[in-house]
Amino acid sequence: MDKIKTTHVGSLPRSKKLSEILFKKDKNELFDQGELDKIIEEDVNKIVKKQIDIGIDIISDGEMSKISYATYVKDRLHGFSGESERRAPKDLDDFPSYKEKIAKSGGTPTYTRPCCTADLKIKDTKSLTKDISNLKSALKKNNHSQGFINSASPGVITNFLPNKFYKNDDDYLEALSKMMKTEYDEITKNDLLLQIDCPDLALARHMTFKNVSDEEFLVRAEKQIECLNEAIKDIDASKLRMHICWGNYEGPHIHDIDKVIAPGVIDSTSNFVEHEELVKNRIIQYSKVIDKDQLMAGSDCGFSTFAGFGNVDENIVYKKFESLVAGAELASNAI
Repeated sequence: MDKIKTTHVGSLPRSKKLSEILFKKDKNELFDQGELDKIIEEDVNKIVKKQIDIGIDIISDGEMSKISYATYVKDRLHGFSGESERRAPKDLDDFPSYKEKIAKSGGTPTYTRPCCTADLKIKDTKSLTKDISNLKSALKKNNHSQGFINSASPGVITNFLPNKFYKNDDDYLEALSKMMKTEYDEITKNDLLLQIDCPDLALARHMTFKNVSDEEFLVRAEKQIECLNEAIKDIDASKLRMHICWGNYEGPHIHDIDKVIAPGVIDSTSNFVEHEELVKNRIIQYSKVIDKDQLMAGSDCGFSTFAGFGNVDENIVYKKFESLVAGAELASNAI
C-alpha cells in the first residue's frame, strides 16, 4: 500500500501565556525576551510532539514565535512605521449591516500593521535562527525528520504592510523579494522544508485591488508572480512548498508534473470534527484528478494565522488532525 501522507498549512493555536507576550512585543510594551524565548521553545516542543504522536507526517513549528503569518516581517526588516488603513473585503461591501456587526464584535485581531516608510534593510536574523533551532531540536528529540517553516510571500506582505515609500508598488515588491529571499534560503539551507504562504491574489482581489478592473488586476497579479519566482530562484524544488488558495478543482486530471498537491480536506474555521469516512471520501474525490503519488492530505488553511485568534478550539484542532490521519489511512487502502 502506498501511503497518502498528511500535513497542514502551518499555524497552530498558541498558548494564552505566549499570546499575551507576543502582543506586548507587537505593541512595543515591556516584556522579558528571555521568558519569551523559553516559552516559544517549550511550546514548539509540545506541539511538535503532539503532531507526531497523532501521526501527521510533515509537521511545522506552529508559527509559535509570530504574531501573524505576514506581519511578523515588520520585526525582521527595517523600513516600517506608523499604521496602515484596514480594508474590508469586497464581498462584505454588499452586506453593510453585517460588516458593521463584525467591526463591533471585537473578534478582529488588533495587531499592528505599519506601512513601508523607508528603504527596506535586514534588521533581525536571530529570530529566524531561533525558529530553525527550535524546530530542528524538537524534531531530533522525537526522531522525526520531516518538518517545515512558514514564510510570507512578497505579495502577501504588500497586502498587510502597504507601500508608502517606494516610487510604486512594483519597486516595493522587488525590494521585498530580495529581502525575503534571504529568509527562504536560510530555511532550506538547514534541511527544512520552506512553506511560502501566498494567498496573495485572493486577498489582493478582495481587499487591496477590489476597485480596479479585471485587466488592471491581472497586470498586478503577473508582477506578484514574477517577484515570487525571483525570490525562490535557485531554491531546491524538493525543499519548497506553497500554500495557495486552490479551491475545489474539477478540471482535467493532473499528471506528469514534478509537484505534490495537498488539498485541504479538513476545515480550519469550524469546530465540527470531520468524520474519518468524510475525510476519506474527500481524498478519494481528489484522487480522481491527482495521481496518488502526488497527493497529500492537508488542512484548508492555518488554524491560528493570528496569535490569540482562531475559530477552532485548541483541543478540537488536534481531534481534527486525528480524523485527517485516520481518513488518509482509509483512503490509502481504498485507492
